[in-house]
Amino acid sequence: MHLELTRRRLLAAMAGAGIGATLPLRAENPMDKNGKGARRKDSVGVALVGLGGYATHQLAPGLALAEHCHLAGIVTGSPEKIPAWQQKYGIPDGNVYSYDDFDRIADNPDIQAVYIVTPNDLHKPLTLRAASAGKHVWCEKPMAMDAAEGQAMVDACRANKVQLAIGYRLQHEPNTRRLMALAREKPFGRILKIRADAGFNAYDDVDPADKPWRLLPQHGGGAMYDMGVYSLNAARYTSGQEPVAVTARQEVRRPQLFEGVDETMHFTLEFADGSVAECATSFGQDMNTLRADCERGWYELSPFQTYDGLKGRASDGQTFADAVRHQQAKQMDDDALAILGRGPQLVPGEEGVRDMRVVDAIYASARGGGRRIVL
Repeated sequence: MHLELTRRRLLAAMAGAGIGATLPLRAENPMDKNGKGARRKDSVGVALVGLGGYATHQLAPGLALAEHCHLAGIVTGSPEKIPAWQQKYGIPDGNVYSYDDFDRIADNPDIQAVYIVTPNDLHKPLTLRAASAGKHVWCEKPMAMDAAEGQAMVDACRANKVQLAIGYRLQHEPNTRRLMALAREKPFGRILKIRADAGFNAYDDVDPADKPWRLLPQHGGGAMYDMGVYSLNAARYTSGQEPVAVTARQEVRRPQLFEGVDETMHFTLEFADGSVAECATSFGQDMNTLRADCERGWYELSPFQTYDGLKGRASDGQTFADAVRHQQAKQMDDDALAILGRGPQLVPGEEGVRDMRVVDAIYASARGGGRRIVL
């Protein structure tokens, strides 16, 4: 299969994904002290597929800090980026790939896993190619364009006996895991209502004739695919349940930019016990709150999806803001330990498919004027 990711699309991905402070990069490549890329038995070698903003500013620094995985290779459609990456991380020539020769990675024992950090429409084809090459796959969210694509990714990885993990970094983060525990423990009684909002104001300075890929429907653009998955996933793990029905409506304030994609999406999830989650996501408004109102109190994380500084509090006066050195390093270490057989896989591909089924229903409801979709 021929796939070409142009320089323009990669630069657009960098602009769209680069949220948060840039951390200093470490020049030492932990593959070995000689910089020759020798495989370490106690560490998973990872190739980053796509060198946009998130890979550059979050994942590569995270791999430099990780204890159980390391940056072993890169896959890019922008050859001008390669020298800087090789110099900074000591990546040997044999571990550098383009999208045209990506399948050769099957013959490289230095690389055991690939992390796909490309526009959303490339997640499925690249996952299928990586699985066929016998490599474990870590894939950014949303995992695919729809649930059918997500399931095909799960099936391909299962058939090739490789793991598939989705990049829900927050499910590895201690404050979020505390909320997940509260869903089981119910210290304030049954949850009645959840609020989950994730969004930011952006793209005011974009030329409508030169839109980044996150504003293009063919590449999986729009607020719901990007930030909305935070709200959706948070509502699911905060409730500890799967939704049984959804209603949704979308808003577009800047039609010259958001043609065929949503600028803001409001959606309501219904759960079998009668509780609801009121959710929102936007590229036109700043929002970052996750709250559960219960029978005898409440608790919240605000902010709940930033790269650091997550803060929680509850109606009984307790607060929690457990720090993690680097969220992506923690996520990738957990996923690496699962590959090494030394820990559980916390966020498998099936978790991404569950979200995509709801995303499909949200879009169907919005297109249908807000009609209720039973899941």
